[in-house]
Amino acid sequence: MNNAELAARDLRALWHPCTQMKDHERIPPIPIRRGQGVWLEDFDGNRYIDGISSWWVNLFGHSNPHIARRIKRQVDQLEHVILAGFTHQPVVELSEQLIDITPVGLDRCFFAENGSSAVEIALKMSFHYWKNQGQPEKTVFVNLSNSYHGETLGALSVGDVDLYKRTYEPLLLRPETVPSPDCYQREPGVNWREHSELEFAHMEAILARRTNQICAVIVEPLVQCAGYMRMYDPVYLSLLREACDRYQVHLIADECAVGFGRTGTLFACEQAQVSPDFLCLAKGLTGGFLPLSAVLTTNRVYDAFYDDYPSLRAFLHSHSYTGNPLACAAALATLELFKQSDVLGANRQLAGIMAQVTEHFRDHPNIAEVRQCGMILAIEMIKDKRTRTPYPWQERRGQKVYRHGLQNQALLRPLGDVVYFMPPYVIQPTEIEHLAKVAWQGIQLATND
Repeated sequence: MNNAELAARDLRALWHPCTQMKDHERIPPIPIRRGQGVWLEDFDGNRYIDGISSWWVNLFGHSNPHIARRIKRQVDQLEHVILAGFTHQPVVELSEQLIDITPVGLDRCFFAENGSSAVEIALKMSFHYWKNQGQPEKTVFVNLSNSYHGETLGALSVGDVDLYKRTYEPLLLRPETVPSPDCYQREPGVNWREHSELEFAHMEAILARRTNQICAVIVEPLVQCAGYMRMYDPVYLSLLREACDRYQVHLIADECAVGFGRTGTLFACEQAQVSPDFLCLAKGLTGGFLPLSAVLTTNRVYDAFYDDYPSLRAFLHSHSYTGNPLACAAALATLELFKQSDVLGANRQLAGIMAQVTEHFRDHPNIAEVRQCGMILAIEMIKDKRTRTPYPWQERRGQKVYRHGLQNQALLRPLGDVVYFMPPYVIQPTEIEHLAKVAWQGIQLATND
């Protein structure tokens, strides 16, 4: 088997996610034979550093032996069982451990298979809570501009990235959208904290105006990942938590992408010392091995559904593979790896190296900003640095960086014209240096015509 043979078979049978399939007439899909650590290897023997953790899911490297062993042991005990009326040891242990490590006050776990599903659960729980509390008029969600929360219809409704949302607009809920505290938009001389504080006025205004109709505010803490890796200061979360309490509105923190150490703390909410009413987790939860997501919430929310069956107050939401034992085993092994060493401390050193090797990017005439939050670093290409005029999106400058990366042992899949690093935590300094070198070359190629 070689790349060409498997790619040809692929294109006769598959429809790939987030892809205009006609692109594969020019750029065939790359068949991956194996993965080890940060490296992926195709059938022709070419190797690629996975600079984006395979869509942000991989924390401790491909084929991590500790996680693999835990899954193999679980396979011989129990592969799956219905979680309605039944339970099993891995899901109980995982629930206990998640409650222990997440912000205080999150005392109940509800499981699904992916981030979009977790967001759907949080939205439904919030609405249903208010209904059970005798406030059925609270049906409105508030989101941030440029936000992304997934592709299912409810999750898509509370996102705001036009590329994904516009086509399906007639099918969607209508949230109240307020300007993001995105610090890329700050005025000269204004720092991140000041800008984020100023932008909160928009949120305060909508909460004051529609408090009786709003059931929840949903945000991605600190980094709007699919929204071109735009970032903001933790003070916004502090202000938001206080306002949600004051106006009696739920706070949903979508940490599907930023949880488990990506931003420098185990959970991004910790940097503002806040606890949301709902915390959505996915992606890194299983270390990139198996699909699993979780929604953590409070006993106060849980108690609003707890009643005799005829009251019809129960949360009758389900997924066939809810709390799958194999996925839970992978998640438990992932959490064990955090306990076995100072992962966050090591990440701080790696993040420092990422900053050092990209420092010179800031002087490039077509780079508007290099921004970083922990193990997430983004480089925004732009047509005119002085006026911050972007390139026309139709030119697809980022794709040129992507193609250059593939030719030079690097998987870098830009978001539009934003090149970013979000690697597994086992990456070595020399490998970070290689990603930076290839990214620089790719940006030079992408901006020189």
